[in-house]
Formats: sequence, C-alpha cells, structure tokens
Amino acid sequence: MKEIWIEKHFCLSTHLIKEAIRRNLSLEEFILLIYFEDAIDKSLNVETIKNATDMSENIILESFHSLLTKHLIDLSSTKDAEGRVKEEISLTPLYNGIENIIEEEKKETIKIDIYAAFETEFGRAISSIEYEIINAWLEKGFSEELILSALKEAVFNGVTNLRYIDKILYEWQKKGYKNSDEVKVGIKKREETKMPTLFDYNWLEENEE
Repeated sequence: MKEIWIEKHFCLSTHLIKEAIRRNLSLEEFILLIYFEDAIDKSLNVETIKNATDMSENIILESFHSLLTKHLIDLSSTKDAEGRVKEEISLTPLYNGIENIIEEEKKETIKIDIYAAFETEFGRAISSIEYEIINAWLEKGFSEELILSALKEAVFNGVTNLRYIDKILYEWQKKGYKNSDEVKVGIKKREETKMPTLFDYNWLEENEE
C-alpha cells in the first residue's frame, strides 16, 4: 500500500480528503499531514515546516500531537550511518486507514454488482428477504465469484430461486470449492471417473422427499 502511495499510482487527494473528514481533522492538521506525506525528511524539523507551511511553531506542535493522538502518524526510531538514533514520522497508520476505506468501497461495489446480477437474471427486483439471503452468503465467506457462478448454474438449469442456489453453494462448500475454476476442475474430475456430475443432482427434489 505504501509503495502505491509513493509512486502516485492512484488518486491521493480523494482518499486523503475522505480520511481527513472521517477523522475530523482541522485545516492545520491536514496541511501538516500532507507535508509529512510529501517530505523526504520525515523528522519533526519545526523550522523547516514553518518555512514550508507558514504555520507558527505552536500550531505545528499542537497539530503534530493531535495527529499522534488520532493515530494518523507514528514515531519510529532509526540509526544513521554513524549510529546516532533519529526519530522519524511514520505514516503507516494513515496508509492503513486509507486501505480500509478502499476495501470498504470495494465491498460495497461488489454487493451492488451481485444484487444487480440477480435482478438481471431473475428479470425482476429482488425482495428484501432475498437481499438478506445474498448478504448472508457474503458474510459467511462465500466469494462473489462463487455466488455468481451458482446463480449462472441455477439459471442454466431453469431454476430462478435462492433455495436452489443455496443448495448448490453449500454443496460446493463441502467440496472445498472457492471459485469458478475450482468448480470446473471438480466437475471435470467427476466426469473423467464417470460419476454423476454435481449439476445432475436435483437439490430441490431431495428437499421435497
């Protein structure tokens, strides 16, 4: 994550602003955070910071301690070539906070995509109960890829209800399948041994006996 930030391969401003708002940073704290992110020398050199930011010494020190308290920066000790101990500012807590925001955004996008896929395949809006069932699959650790594969298999078999898909998912879980590639490999092995394939089994009939 840190390497990505240093190389500027994704938009710094958007996620930094989100984190600043989430942590309720003051303008001075935000400026100091940007200074440390850009600075080559990560030490707390008040005079250099004053010249770069035009903030007073008191404001710099107050903002610095506030950032420490809010766990957006940390202090780490290093030794120079002559063995002298030097304290440096670490932005690892900030990077971790940004990474958490990005991961949450990804999860929300995945959920939206999954719900939309079910509505497209079913040809209708999903109900609140169906929404909760899909959400429960995600919370139990079923990958979005596996859920969508089960959806496609159910539609292929002409069945468009979550009960059928739930049976498929739990059968795949028992077999240790985590993605569509593992499902394909498992089916291929069963076919090679001339055993009934996974999808020849009618989960609904079993439940109705």
